[in-house]
Amino acid sequence: MEQAILYTVRSFLGESTKLASGDASYAQRALDHKISGKDYAVLKNSVKYIGVSGSFKEIIDYFKVPEGETPAGFRIDYNLKEDGRLEIDLRRDISYDKNGVKRPTKFLFSADTANPYELAPIKDLIANLTCNPGIIYDLFINDPKANTGNKYKTRNEVIREIARILGPGCDISVEVNDPFADFNRILEEAEEFKEILSKHRVVIKVPHTGPVNANNVGQLLEGDKRLGARYNEASTAGFLYGHNLALRLKEHGYRINYTLMFEPWQTGMALQAKPYFINSFVRQRFGVTSYINGLLTAYQKTYDEQFLKDLRSFFIKWDFLSKNDENADLLQVEKIARETIAYRKINEAEGFDGMDGVRHNLRMLRNSNLEDTRLIICSIDGSRNYPELDKLLAEPEFTDMTHKIVITTEPHYLAEYTSSPQIITYQRRFMNAAKGQM
Repeated sequence: MEQAILYTVRSFLGESTKLASGDASYAQRALDHKISGKDYAVLKNSVKYIGVSGSFKEIIDYFKVPEGETPAGFRIDYNLKEDGRLEIDLRRDISYDKNGVKRPTKFLFSADTANPYELAPIKDLIANLTCNPGIIYDLFINDPKANTGNKYKTRNEVIREIARILGPGCDISVEVNDPFADFNRILEEAEEFKEILSKHRVVIKVPHTGPVNANNVGQLLEGDKRLGARYNEASTAGFLYGHNLALRLKEHGYRINYTLMFEPWQTGMALQAKPYFINSFVRQRFGVTSYINGLLTAYQKTYDEQFLKDLRSFFIKWDFLSKNDENADLLQVEKIARETIAYRKINEAEGFDGMDGVRHNLRMLRNSNLEDTRLIICSIDGSRNYPELDKLLAEPEFTDMTHKIVITTEPHYLAEYTSSPQIITYQRRFMNAAKGQM
């Protein structure tokens, strides 16, 4: 078999092509990056100098990258200038490890944590981290078991440490404390995040807000903490508050992680906000769907209204109905249950595994014009979520979309699925076979 000739950027150097003055120490980091034979043939008679862009220098200096390397999280690009200068550039792309080498798989892993102590074992295996106020405050800062010795006292201290541990290769999605604050205050908070993480790593999480707004959000913070309005009761401006906030922040140069996407029907309009990440929340939705399906099936077999009353209470608890719906008509309750089960397709091949939303969102992304937008599959847990998602990744329909997928959950849950029962069986055999041997 004939072996292909290997070309690198260094292949251009010779009597007629030199390194640009002042750029040599930077350019050396990318000279051994492979290029195709076709690109070499097209460019060899045009390149007179090889240099780097201002952005290249800024990234290397900011992240203090070891000599001879380019950082993870960046793709090596080239621009041919009119004067024959081949300019090497770095473009943010978490599909790449250091030195412009692609990560092992097209799909990527992420972690849902703000706990610096959990990050060390997984830091070299992930390309993204997501955290929100609940993760930062409830699950770390205010949890004495997690925040050992109360070492970390503020959100920014935690984020600064996370950034130090993860290095340049991971995007870090962070969320402001109050999405209903004055926009200038939100912008100030976003600027704080950018100062800590750099413009290259920071992604601002913007939530769908539905019927929640600045005037009624207090209901979620006091008393029974339940909203007086149903999820589908809001003004047009209210429903689209998050979309417009995302667009405004994007206009200020921020990449957006548009979060709290539980239903496929949210996706089309979410994409109009031009997000960098969209989401499919899996765990809670699947659990809720399974419970609704069980109660509805029991009612349809027995016609015992107690099952509908239990559904009504369940719908109030999980915000399908508002706190004012304690006496909602049971026929309406049954209708909501039937429509929910039909839409989520839990009794069909499309949704029996809880992945109907994931499948839908991948199809929507396939038909979008947003080349850099990825789908974060999040909030996975329990004995079925990850195994079912793992199988979906190998479905023929989605082989062209795996590069759009980021899988995120707690580090321990991802770690759990590196194991299997037979590991113990075989380790028992191996360790006993080697016992006492030199």
